[in-house]
Amino acid sequence: MTDTDDKLHDAGDDSDYELIHGDDSDDANDADYEFVHDDCEDSDHILSHRHKQNYTILGEADICQRQEESIVKISTVLSISWVAASILLRHYNWSVSKVLDGWFADEEKVRKDAGLLQKPVALPHGRDLTCGICFETYPSDRMSAAACGHGFCGSCWQGYISSAINDGPGCLMLRCPDPSCAAAVGQDIINLLASKDDKEKYNRYFLRSFIEDNWKTKWCPAPGCDYAVDFVVGSGSYDITCPCSYSFCWNCTEEAHRPVDCSTVATWILKNSAESENMNWILANSKPCPKCKRPIEKNQGCMHITCTPPCKFEFCWLCLGPWSDHGEKTGGFYACNRYETAKQVGVLDEAEKRREMAKNSLEKYTHYYERWATNQSSRQKALADLQQMQTMHLAKLSEKQRQPESQLKFILEAWLQIVECRRVLKWTYAYGYYLPEYEHAKRQFFEYLQGEAESGLERLHQCVEKELDVYLNVDGQLKDFNVFRTKLAGLTSVTRNYFENLVSALENGLSDVDTRGACSRTASSKSLGGGANSSKGKGDRGKGTTSRWSTSTRNLGDSGHWSCEYCTFANPKLATLCQMCQQRR
Repeated sequence: MTDTDDKLHDAGDDSDYELIHGDDSDDANDADYEFVHDDCEDSDHILSHRHKQNYTILGEADICQRQEESIVKISTVLSISWVAASILLRHYNWSVSKVLDGWFADEEKVRKDAGLLQKPVALPHGRDLTCGICFETYPSDRMSAAACGHGFCGSCWQGYISSAINDGPGCLMLRCPDPSCAAAVGQDIINLLASKDDKEKYNRYFLRSFIEDNWKTKWCPAPGCDYAVDFVVGSGSYDITCPCSYSFCWNCTEEAHRPVDCSTVATWILKNSAESENMNWILANSKPCPKCKRPIEKNQGCMHITCTPPCKFEFCWLCLGPWSDHGEKTGGFYACNRYETAKQVGVLDEAEKRREMAKNSLEKYTHYYERWATNQSSRQKALADLQQMQTMHLAKLSEKQRQPESQLKFILEAWLQIVECRRVLKWTYAYGYYLPEYEHAKRQFFEYLQGEAESGLERLHQCVEKELDVYLNVDGQLKDFNVFRTKLAGLTSVTRNYFENLVSALENGLSDVDTRGACSRTASSKSLGGGANSSKGKGDRGKGTTSRWSTSTRNLGDSGHWSCEYCTFANPKLATLCQMCQQRR
């Protein structure tokens, strides 16, 4: 759509700081973390984009205001009542443009579809009327009707409205109780005749419909959260961060999972909850009784298995043959060389082959799931630590170090980076599980990038979790706190670069790996790693030349010459933090 295209914007650089060249000494133990604010000629442009969002968070007051503005606009432009305008907007899912387009194209059709009459019919006054539901006769002042003029008594209206409201949001499209009439029942009738509880429910449905019927808005899926999101469709990333601290994907409303696509996430979640893994466990860890076929799990050391009553069949766990056939000729009562022979010559039966495949599949799933779940629990712990730092420790640290809390925001930034990196790292294990086995070069490249990112994250996490305790628990002020500040800020930036590399590579489908298993890099150094070889001075940062990492004749782990494009360090003293640089040294 053209109105959305105008709102698209380029993603800004997530780095607040940039590494600069320090002393060229080879003493790796004196690693300096030197950072300065990016003051290059286009830094203002970059930073102006950094905090732009492609979505707007809406609270209840914001929703009410937008809802009211839409109704007033339709009422003013079409010269109709507030109630009629709200009926039209609900009919067209709160789309102002669709209401206007339909109205000016064919007003009569729109009125008929929405249940709006051209000329409202008033109840006759001064005489008794018969209710169309209970057929009792009442004075006209005790009867009420919609714009169609079909009168019903107050108690019948109240019962009709209450029944519709208790049935759910469909009450917003309520029509006249007369079976032959399609006139819409507006909010004026609800406010006049419904009970207090029913009014509250109706108004709640009315408010929620503005979000739920609009394809550009959604509620935050976190339990108990009342915030909604207005999203600029087609603007890039689907990741949403709600003020309630929950991050989710706009497209599938699952937890935010960049760089993994929604289909992979859905498959992974289904696999975690489905019965398929139970069957894999049964196949991998049990065998059917040769007689009654019930699955049996071996719980003792010997191979002599006795099935439970009433079967009580005795057999060998290895070859599933009757135990009576096992003696000295078959290797003794606690060994069965028939199975080993069959295994060696490759003549295992189909059941045994399936069992081996199930065992391998289960081991692979367990490997990735354990790491997925562990990073999730680490992320939850990091969130708790971040909250504790904000509410308790920051003020304590400010008092001990005699620095304002505004100067300690680098600690919160480190914790926020850890929380985000744990989320990304968690989903990379789901990505790795579904990476095809035959893609050996891609898998090797993926595991390298993942390992570098994970190693950087562990350094950052340990620094903010362990080293910070020294400054929190010490009595008095420590003079080397500024050294810690520089180190932590440096690790935060370095870790951010590592994960930007990883995310970028996965979102590109690891396209940097060619068909020969080589990693051919022709993109700029900024696109994957921050450019160790590109920084030539303060004014040239972010504008380095392209570099190339060629491993066409060597695997990633082999020794040899490395141009180390993926090293994110501009300061040579920081090279000890990069595994690739360690190999070079």
